[in-house]
Amino acid sequence: MGDIKKIGVLTSGGDAPGMNAAVRSVVRSSVYNEIECFGIYKGYHGLINGIIKKLDARSVNNIINKGGTILKTARCKDFREKSGREKAYNNIKSHGIDCLVVIGGDGSFTGAMIFSNEYDIPVIGIPGTIDNDILGTKYTIGYDTALNTVVESIDKIRDTAISHNRLFFVEVMGRDAGHIALNAGIGAGAEEILIPEENMGLDRLLESLKNSQKSGKSSSIVVVAEGDKTGKNVFEIASYVENNMPEYEVRVSVLGHMQRGGAPSCFDRVLASRMGVYAVENLLKGKNNVMVGIENDKLILSPLEQAVKGQTEVNKNLIRVSEILSI
Repeated sequence: MGDIKKIGVLTSGGDAPGMNAAVRSVVRSSVYNEIECFGIYKGYHGLINGIIKKLDARSVNNIINKGGTILKTARCKDFREKSGREKAYNNIKSHGIDCLVVIGGDGSFTGAMIFSNEYDIPVIGIPGTIDNDILGTKYTIGYDTALNTVVESIDKIRDTAISHNRLFFVEVMGRDAGHIALNAGIGAGAEEILIPEENMGLDRLLESLKNSQKSGKSSSIVVVAEGDKTGKNVFEIASYVENNMPEYEVRVSVLGHMQRGGAPSCFDRVLASRMGVYAVENLLKGKNNVMVGIENDKLILSPLEQAVKGQTEVNKNLIRVSEILSI
């Protein structure tokens, strides 16, 4: 598409390991195709306030191995208003930017889709979120790294659990989806895994833990997604179990934002690099309002609307595997 001379790239929403690798890929792919690339700092906030800087191949040296995002990220209420989006459009035009690559999750894509439709600005999304909850891709950037972080943390917690005969409830991220909890729970050998998609119930959880104790387990790990509906929160669940199983020392560990940080895994670096190149190439082909995804190791495009409105499903077979292996 010969009309495109300048591409803008931004990261929005929660940060995820591998976002820098994606930024690097977009910038260098643009340079390779003799297109100017502009970094938009602090997401849509930077778009509205004109925090925009031209980037070249050297601007993204030595960032592929870094977590977070050099472009920074922020939530932006003003972008939800038409007046805010108008300011953003004026800033884009003043820099001569023809199209955008938006790296983020469904909230970021919602803003991108509305903006594109209002001002006829071509937009391509790259899924960057540790939750892996975007429809249209098997994996999102940051998910693999987050899984490895969680498994490593649970491995260390288990050392303490075994030493003190304790029952640990470990809360992981996943407000609406249990992908992290389910996969990390299996990978770390958890006795129980509680996810939003499967409401186990307190009584059934208690029965399972008692059966584990009878079978000879002196300590246990229960992985809880933050959006699990078994109780109001992980502390309520822990308190219920402690009241009904006083023989156990019950502890709660909330991993929190440490799951977002750290150097991205090789998988996330390669995935982000591939997606960045693919995004630029498809912008130059005239594609718009689509998201880059990966299925069966092949890069694909799907409508941004699908990514925004669609809902992923956990692998039911993994639930069965976790039940078999927790005896």
